[in-house]
Amino acid sequence: MTTATAFPPDFNPDSAAPFPAPDTTPTPPRICILGGGFGGLYTALRLGQLAWDGETPPEIVLIDQGDRFVFLPLLYELVTEELETWEIAPPFTELLQHTPVRFVQGTVSAIDVAEQRVMLADGQGFHWDRLVLALGSETPLGGVPGVADHALAFRTVQDVYQLKERLRLLEQSHRDKIRVAIVGAGYSGIELACKLADRLGDRGRIRLIERDYQILSHSPEFNRESVRQSLQERGIWLDLETTVQSISADSIALDYRNEVESIPVDLVLWTVGNQVVPVVQSLPLPRTPQGRLSIEPTLQVVGHPHIFALGDLAEGRDGSGQKIPPTAQAAFQQADYAGWNLWASLEDRPLLPFRYQHLGEMMALGIDSATVSGLGLSLNGPLAHVMRRLAYLYRMPTLEHQLRVGFHWITRPFQDFLNPSKLD
Repeated sequence: MTTATAFPPDFNPDSAAPFPAPDTTPTPPRICILGGGFGGLYTALRLGQLAWDGETPPEIVLIDQGDRFVFLPLLYELVTEELETWEIAPPFTELLQHTPVRFVQGTVSAIDVAEQRVMLADGQGFHWDRLVLALGSETPLGGVPGVADHALAFRTVQDVYQLKERLRLLEQSHRDKIRVAIVGAGYSGIELACKLADRLGDRGRIRLIERDYQILSHSPEFNRESVRQSLQERGIWLDLETTVQSISADSIALDYRNEVESIPVDLVLWTVGNQVVPVVQSLPLPRTPQGRLSIEPTLQVVGHPHIFALGDLAEGRDGSGQKIPPTAQAAFQQADYAGWNLWASLEDRPLLPFRYQHLGEMMALGIDSATVSGLGLSLNGPLAHVMRRLAYLYRMPTLEHQLRVGFHWITRPFQDFLNPSKLD
């Protein structure tokens, strides 16, 4: 039995258009990079420099909840207005305009490992063939009563703006002293304390609170001594072996060897701890007891070769067996390897094990002062400040941005001289 096909009465088979040929163009693979910090942005930039075989290079998508990259080691200079926002926080669109990388601003709400999809809070979804997790970490504000309501974190440009507004109101008030407590005497707390002491001058009363018996236990002795001297010169009070019991709108309760004392404060800054962001915590991926993702020396998540993780949300050992520290310096170095290994995994080439190189330690210790230790060199004071600035200028994301910032740093003294009102 045959089945006839019915055509309209006016159908002319001689004039009918042929059936369209199926689209045989291969769909390019997509690399999704979540997080635009040192790990994510620099991985994207590295990928944009590599040559791909064939006619369909992969689509590279960088997703971040903010619209700007933040050069975190220089964030403290915004508090003292030594630097401007555009210098340390350029827009992603500006940095990526001459690259094949597509930037998407959005908050990651879910990651489906099985289906290889990323969902954003605004409803957008992206399928991925390779995924890079570089969302960083956040400062936990829970666990101590009053922290979430009365303390400020210091991690983003928005945090700096909030801090500067609080400082402006305090500086315009009639109070003789401005009392600031900084919880955590790590790198962030110490740099912040010195900058605030220089900004507030004689009006400032800075208290640095640390639960350990000493500061910077893993730093070189030269840097520790430089820090101790800087704190002493600025009259910064250091509370060691001290924990915070609670914080209110105008006081902080401190526990020193089981004796609790309540101290009046005008401002509390919280620089203690790091925790992996919740969207990463919920993933069905292997992790350490601290919640960080477990990675191979190639920066691939253990058991998941299509997922790469870097920065302070990941933990593992490099190709020589040394533990990779959760620092900006490590993320900066990881990005070069991550870019290469993503390319190699799609081009069927061998992957390279990451090798971390400790390049030393630099810290800002107030306005126009720093300490530098590493690679056989130890300096502090103004010369170390210049070296620190030049090192960070070299590490800024693109040559164009490096040139713009470098030119501004060179010409700014002349601009300030010609416009003395800017110094008021």
